[in-house]
Amino acid sequence: MIVPTLSIVIPCLDEAEIIQKLLESLQSTRGRGVELILVDGGSDDSTVAKPLVDQLLVTAPGRALQMNAGARIAKSDLLWFLHADSMVNDDFPEAIRTALQSSECRWGRFDVTLSGRAPFFRVIEFMMNWRSRLTGIATGDQGIFVQRGLFEQVGGFPEIPLMEDIRLSALLRKYAWPIALRQRLMTSSRRWEQSGILRTVLLMWRLRLAFYFGVDPKRLAQRYR
Repeated sequence: MIVPTLSIVIPCLDEAEIIQKLLESLQSTRGRGVELILVDGGSDDSTVAKPLVDQLLVTAPGRALQMNAGARIAKSDLLWFLHADSMVNDDFPEAIRTALQSSECRWGRFDVTLSGRAPFFRVIEFMMNWRSRLTGIATGDQGIFVQRGLFEQVGGFPEIPLMEDIRLSALLRKYAWPIALRQRLMTSSRRWEQSGILRTVLLMWRLRLAFYFGVDPKRLAQRYR
């Protein structure tokens, strides 16, 4: 039995419309040392796609909880966390391996592209990627990858209802600055399109600022929803 060299952990909840596309795009990687782990938070739709993954786990809902659960059953020492609405190329696993082999850093992320065509999305992308390079903080939309030893050393994702990616990045950054790969991982712009681009941007800024000043993530999650 071949031990995988990269485990991809994907949390999902009621994502039947989009999860199939992501899993299909990753099928060719399964023969190249990649393990696919889908962690379902108890979907009511047909999200679960067992034939397309190597391990399927059903847990209580909560993205941080789901990703930690997936990491625990992963067979590789290298973990890559992907959101269900991500769109990636099948050469991304090789890019991760190469980046970590040629660097002393033990974690990193990709640049992000939003799926929407509105010109303002290009501004949002630029700001997200620029801010991440400046601060060493990555978001889940950027596809965080990390060596298992470091992930376990910081205690995994803090199991809070929002900003778990921000807090994990802050913990990891204490040990090493992230690798910022310029390859573009595409993520869905549906959140901005459904709620309004400017309104969503302002909401995210307010939530981040409140998080920085110590507001309870549970309260922030309520505002976010």
